[in-house]
Amino acid sequence: MKSRNNILMPRAQKNLTILGENIRLARLRRRYSMEQVSERADISRPTLHSIERGNSNVTIGAYVKVLAVLGLEKDIAEVAKDDILGRKIQDAGLIIRERAPKINVRTRTRTESQDPGSAINEKRYDGSKK
Repeated sequence: MKSRNNILMPRAQKNLTILGENIRLARLRRRYSMEQVSERADISRPTLHSIERGNSNVTIGAYVKVLAVLGLEKDIAEVAKDDILGRKIQDAGLIIRERAPKINVRTRTRTESQDPGSAINEKRYDGSKK
């Protein structure tokens, strides 16, 4: 089977590495062995090792299973909960502005005294000539 190589941006890879380290530290604080956690999460030991290294090829489901074994499954719900930038973008789109009056709209009329090939008189929307 051909393995996929997921390439992440450096910041995303750093965050994934930090997540893996935090999972490892949580496991060690609870004094669980890798075998215990992998068996309870129904994943292989190498998969748990990849999670703790922050490997991007591991599915999110495996991360959730490990967090559940450690009693941290509620932490996954905190991801992207407080989306400050998204709220600012949404709020900017919700601003209702009044439509500006159309002052540059011009109507073109021909006078009867002009022949068809002559210049066109321009009138402003408010009726005054330019």
